[in-house]
Amino acid sequence: MSTISGMTGFGRAEAAHGAWTWSVEARSVNGRNLEVRFRGPPGFDSLEAAAKASARRHFGRGQITVGVQGKRADLGAAALKVNEDILARYLILANQLAEEGATPPSADGLLSLRGVLEAPEEAEDPEARAAVEAAMAAAIDAAFAALKTSREREGAQLLPVVTDFIDRIEAFVAAAEAEAAAQVDAIRDRFTRRMTELAPDLAAADAPGLHERIVLEAAALATRADVREELDRLTAHLASARTLLRQAPAGRKLDFLMQEFMREANTLCSKSATTALTGIGLELKAVIEQLREQVQNVE
Repeated sequence: MSTISGMTGFGRAEAAHGAWTWSVEARSVNGRNLEVRFRGPPGFDSLEAAAKASARRHFGRGQITVGVQGKRADLGAAALKVNEDILARYLILANQLAEEGATPPSADGLLSLRGVLEAPEEAEDPEARAAVEAAMAAAIDAAFAALKTSREREGAQLLPVVTDFIDRIEAFVAAAEAEAAAQVDAIRDRFTRRMTELAPDLAAADAPGLHERIVLEAAALATRADVREELDRLTAHLASARTLLRQAPAGRKLDFLMQEFMREANTLCSKSATTALTGIGLELKAVIEQLREQVQNVE
């Protein structure tokens, strides 16, 4: 049975191929959609497309950052070559500075300047470079698999928290149903008191007619204050939420369901004719908002 997954986690993988060694780290945080940010070693631009394709296979949403740090083994001084163009530019600048009184540069100082010494590029051997790229892509896949496991652990921790909020919402809906049943009597009693206070002479002179009028007006008010449909929809939303918790990914649907929960709770409060029902509605809205915050962590 599937279960919910979180969106926060970390995964790491290390590997080597030929003269290259590298490590991959993948992190993720909450996000409405899937967003992948990639950082890799120079010369391996095609890895970004591979990383994004792998992320789409593993995840439905979240902001994911993946970094590949690669290092090539030292091939020795014999394999190095001097970039004569860059060296010539450094020499021109050094001579100008020497004319102004600066100390002339030493040979080892010049060779240590950036870009003067170059190692042969892997691109000189396309097959070797392709093999390294493929191995790096496999390591990215492994890091994402570790990240997915990490997110599933977060989901396992979220599940009882989310379930508890759903249970609390269900309890408030049950309390609202019990209180809503008393709304008709409360409306009739309130309307009777108001009529008696505003027209005491009419109340004494035409008691039967007044009673019939009170019943009709109270019935009309009770119809406008009927919250049965809202409570029925809240009950249906609770069943949908419990079903979604057994599915993955469920975050987007739960996001939408939270909007529906809040819409019904708002209507319940606006229709309430008793202080007790209004209090239950406000408590219900608070718990729905807490649940919504937790749902933001669900993939």
